[in-house]
Parts: sequence; C-alpha cells; structure tokens
Amino acid sequence: QVQLVESGGGLVQAGGSLRLSCAASGRTFNRKTMGWFRQAPGKEREFVATITWSGDRILYADSVKGRFTISRDNAENTVYLQMNSLKPEDTAVYYCAAGPVPSQLRRTYDYWGQGTQVTVSS
Repeated sequence: QVQLVESGGGLVQAGGSLRLSCAASGRTFNRKTMGWFRQAPGKEREFVATITWSGDRILYADSVKGRFTISRDNAENTVYLQMNSLKPEDTAVYYCAAGPVPSQLRRTYDYWGQGTQVTVSS
C-alpha cells in the first residue's frame, strides 16, 4: 500500500526552527517528485516547496524563500523540510505529496500524507 507519513511538527516560538520529515513507501518514492503543501484554518491548501528525484530542480513559494529548505534522501525514502525563522503566519497543517513532475499545483500530485501540525506562537 502506498503511504506517506509526515512527522516533526509541533509548537515553536516565532523565530524558531523545525524540521519536518516525510517517510514514503518504496513504490511511492521511486523517481517521484516530492512536494510540501500547507493548509491554515479557513484557507486553501497552498504550495510550499517541491524537489525532483535527482534534486536538480527545486521550487519554493515566495513566502518561504530564504527561510525553508527542501531536501531528500532517496536511500532512506524520506523528504525533509527545514523551516527556519518561523513566523506565526506559517502556522498550518503541513502535507507532503508525491507526483510525476515539479509543480505548484495540487492536482499534479498523486499521493498525499495525512499532515502534521505546525504552530508558531508570537
């Protein structure tokens, strides 16, 4: 069964850091682009970052550029999101997703995790 499992969320003060992880089953991860999205209460799910299988193409939302870093370890079937200089507006449920190509569009991604809550206090 295809699975994506996020971890690493929590409560952090503004200015702090968190690292999210997304562990994927083998078939999901193989040659797939991996992305991170987030959804704040009452808002649409929005793109955060994406990385190709080889890591040769990485995209970030403007709102997180310079603060967040996406990376992956293909040997461990895991993708990461390092989040620094966190702001209260980063508070959301963060989801990882797998798809064929790097894209900011939700519909591009075939598989989704259940999400992990990130709360940034001011």
